[in-house]
Amino acid sequence: MPSDTKQRLMDAAFRRLYNDGFRNVAIDQILGDVGISKTAFYKHFESKDDLLLAALEHRHVQLEDEIRTVIRQRGGSCPIAQMRALFDVVQSISDEDWFRGCVFVNVAIEFPQPHEPAHAVAVKSKLAIQAIVADLARNAGAREPEALAEELCMIMEGAYVTRQVTRNSQSIAIARRLANRAIDSHLGEQAAEVVAPSSAVQ
Repeated sequence: MPSDTKQRLMDAAFRRLYNDGFRNVAIDQILGDVGISKTAFYKHFESKDDLLLAALEHRHVQLEDEIRTVIRQRGGSCPIAQMRALFDVVQSISDEDWFRGCVFVNVAIEFPQPHEPAHAVAVKSKLAIQAIVADLARNAGAREPEALAEELCMIMEGAYVTRQVTRNSQSIAIARRLANRAIDSHLGEQAAEVVAPSSAVQ
């Protein structure tokens, strides 16, 4: 568990990164948001880059927790219903006033070289989410769980990007339809018997 100051630094860094882009933000701006000195900052992080990586890692942990919580709440114990409920998470995030697209996509664009640590964290996050979806597909009995997971994650990414760029409020509804087709295609009659949660997030 990070200290209160360390947590506030990560939260402030994430907000600045997400809204303004990492390269556009000076460390003094983050310190001003938190209200601490550089001396106090260096007790927790070695550099601005170190803080960025910690903030991204923390955001990924939050995202995983959110996904696991929502799919359990919305899909119960049924892996197929949980896969359909993934798009409740996508909708919940993309409907927020602060939504500026997927932060990990944004970071990968800002740090495009695969060897850059921030880019590597973005890749790690994407693969970890895909692994969660593959586990659901495997538990549901999909013959090709990795392929289904890849399709669903691609649809999720498309939903985030389309919503960010076009602000089309129907982006997630379109994504749900595509996801349901993918699930039905891989799982057939078994999937047809499991409908999406009736009280999906609007």
